[in-house]
Amino acid sequence: MTRNYLPYSNEGWIAHLFNSQAARDGGVIRRQVRDVERYVGREAFLAEMRRRGFSVLENSGQFIIICNRDPIRRLL
Repeated sequence: MTRNYLPYSNEGWIAHLFNSQAARDGGVIRRQVRDVERYVGREAFLAEMRRRGFSVLENSGQFIIICNRDPIRRLL
């Protein structure tokens, strides 16, 4: 029998995400869209990013999270 076990609560998953060195240093991290939707849900995730003032991009099944409030300039 297979169990659908989630190792973290929603809050625990978010805390784990931002415990990475890159996130703490104001860098860039990425996560699979399917994992975000599975663990916390898209809307809850985006609400937390909005609360923190972070920018989020989505491309090819990945969320790219810029863990600072600096402006983004697309070059190409």
